[in-house]
Amino acid sequence: MRAVCFDEFSARPVLRDVPAPVPSPGGVVVRVEATGLCRSDVHGWLGHDDGITLPHVPGHELVGTIEAAGADVHRFSVGDRVTTPFVCACGRCPECLSGNGQVCRNQTQPGFTHWGSFAEFVALHDADTNLVAVPGSLDAGAAALLGCRFATSYRGLVHQARLGDGEALVVVGCGGVGLSAVMIGAALGARVVAVDIDGAALERAARFGAVRTIDSSGLSRASVLAALAEAAPAGFDVSVDALGREETAAVGILSLRPRGRHVQIGLFPADPVIPMGAVIGRELSVLGSHGMPARDYPGLLDLVAADRLRPQDLIERRIALDEVPDALVAMAGDRSAGGVTVVDLGWTPPTR
Repeated sequence: MRAVCFDEFSARPVLRDVPAPVPSPGGVVVRVEATGLCRSDVHGWLGHDDGITLPHVPGHELVGTIEAAGADVHRFSVGDRVTTPFVCACGRCPECLSGNGQVCRNQTQPGFTHWGSFAEFVALHDADTNLVAVPGSLDAGAAALLGCRFATSYRGLVHQARLGDGEALVVVGCGGVGLSAVMIGAALGARVVAVDIDGAALERAARFGAVRTIDSSGLSRASVLAALAEAAPAGFDVSVDALGREETAAVGILSLRPRGRHVQIGLFPADPVIPMGAVIGRELSVLGSHGMPARDYPGLLDLVAADRLRPQDLIERRIALDEVPDALVAMAGDRSAGGVTVVDLGWTPPTR
């Protein structure tokens, strides 16, 4: 099969022919239809994940059809169209048995623990636990995005923060995850305010449901908090840090009303200093969101089926598999255009 590979961390990936995977007894091999390009893929390529062994094929957000299945797979069959959470659970450990496969102690992650979806085929393990059936009518790019950023944002807002209709939500950082949170918050009836340093990102946030946007470029923390206090005088019910910086987490936490809930989705390069005085004094909740188990996808899919949530609207570019190396390098240098990029294996770039 053709796959995007790298043999050294930070060395330019290349598209080449490699052996196709075979299914494990409880796993499947999926013919990839589309796969998202996520900043987590860049972190893996740069060597920030110690679980990756070389050579490696990245990619973890995907949709496709089952090409082959192991003898122990019973709930799915060859030809089924599926996606999967980026955290694939074992289904047997205490976390899985309690319904929390997103923190499975034996988890596998395509594109990290084993070869991923920047390829024509990808192996997925423990299929009966992890696969999610996808209707044929759903756009391939939209289906792929359900595996990581939308699932993580949905679980953070719905299952962790329990965001309610009419509540005030602030999303700090309007990349792919942040915009997913904006869209989901609006779909749930929240009053969403978005914060970012990039005007184009804020324009997208407004288009996707934010009732107010705040350009924080060049502003002090006090100035950003003053703008947020003007937007929600009583404080926000829920905050999301979708970027993962000490400053953005602090802004989210300090913008909350007493007993408010902060959801941390963005990953930090190092452990941050958190304003614990506010957490204690206001009795705030600080919650993480690390993906979502397959069993919890029905609520997310219901929003999509009702057209209240349109992941496809987040897609700004569709590229072919051979364009992935350039796209990864560009994203690592922050030279990629804004918005979400989806790798469509049926995509043929227009002739010029």
